[in-house]
Amino acid sequence: MLGFLLGEALRDLRRAGRVALTAVVLITLSLVALGGFWLLSANLGRAVSEWKDRVRVILYLRREPTSLEQVVLLERVKAIPNVAGARYISKAEALTSLKRMLGKDATVADNLPSNPLPASIEVTPTSGAATPDGARVLITRLGTLPEVEEVEGSVEWVERLSDWQRLLVLIGLGLGATLALAAILTVTTATTLVLHARRDETEIMRLVGAPEAAIRLPLLLQGLIQGLLGATLALLALVVFYRLAAPKLEPLMSITVGLPTLEFLPTSAVLRLLAAGAALGAFGGWLARGRSAT
Repeated sequence: MLGFLLGEALRDLRRAGRVALTAVVLITLSLVALGGFWLLSANLGRAVSEWKDRVRVILYLRREPTSLEQVVLLERVKAIPNVAGARYISKAEALTSLKRMLGKDATVADNLPSNPLPASIEVTPTSGAATPDGARVLITRLGTLPEVEEVEGSVEWVERLSDWQRLLVLIGLGLGATLALAAILTVTTATTLVLHARRDETEIMRLVGAPEAAIRLPLLLQGLIQGLLGATLALLALVVFYRLAAPKLEPLMSITVGLPTLEFLPTSAVLRLLAAGAALGAFGGWLARGRSAT
């Protein structure tokens, strides 16, 4: 029975001709658009997550505390809400870090009459504070400590990166949905053409007592095959795009957002794209199948 239904579906595809091919192309384009923006969004999401983990707030102290004062001050800082951790940085450690950053020009720091760098505390905020609003509240609280001269820290650029990620998702969904609608209508048209072409055959099948499943399921399978074919072509196009573009985009992404490598869509996303293609095609076939009763 299944072999017969598949055979009928494939024969119907040949009957639909160019219209069926157009439906496959539209499904491919809709899923390429969705998958492409999904791919970019997923990698931007990785960058956002990594940078949120790197967000730090620096407290510059009025003077260098004693060992006992350091312990007490760190405990007070850690007790503030949305502080995940805190680390004390002495004046000497700050100067050593500066020399490391200067590299071959480190001798400039050696010629200073005294160490001008202040002692500081590096605060690691919780994920809840790694947003513009959360960071502002945390910075305000930390700034009230009497030992603190100045507070430095901002996560607004991380939020902007997150906004770009959301924008890419919306663009991909919008473009993909538009093309998907066109694909569904084209699949429906292709199925309708097949219905007209096999109208006499359908009437004969009903007269000889053929079950409705034998008449209607090939129409549904026709759309399903178109959808799966379109999804497969879309995934192949995405793989080719990824392999060609990733090596060229990775240096730019590394410089701009600190993401050294670009990753392809995870297996779950690949399966969703295949399922989306199958659903698009099957839905188009389902819309037209009711006409087989006429």
